[in-house]
Amino acid sequence: MATDNERWRILVRLIVGLVVFFPEGIQKLAFPAILGAGRFARIGIPWPDVLGPFVGCVELVCGALIILGLFTRLAAIPLIVTMIVALISTKLPILLGHDVGPFQLSDIKRLGFWSAQHEARADLCMLLGCIYLLIVGAGGWSLDRGWFGSAR
Repeated sequence: MATDNERWRILVRLIVGLVVFFPEGIQKLAFPAILGAGRFARIGIPWPDVLGPFVGCVELVCGALIILGLFTRLAAIPLIVTMIVALISTKLPILLGHDVGPFQLSDIKRLGFWSAQHEARADLCMLLGCIYLLIVGAGGWSLDRGWFGSAR
């Protein structure tokens, strides 16, 4: 009944890196009006023309590092920051039912706890996935293990 096989951390790395951050980084750069600087401006994030491409590059590079299992713990840190900012800037206004500082309430039909929870479910999963990788490292099938002798 043992359940700890650290080699299978690759599944979490693939979810975090390959399914979410790497493609989201590409999309922020490829479709800036919809997902990058334009979206950042609509949300109320300051300096959207700078932060949109910057966040896209961070997600692209850190997502790739996590996929490869290289500097996994370090790569998780900026992604954790990204997810915290995403939750504060896009989900906190839904939770509270009004704009929060510079962050504008999106056009959403429901407000309050359950609406915010529904809207935040993917963000919270990615935040927890990144925190998990920060704590436990890349696992056995990683460049961290191959290059540094330990994925822990």
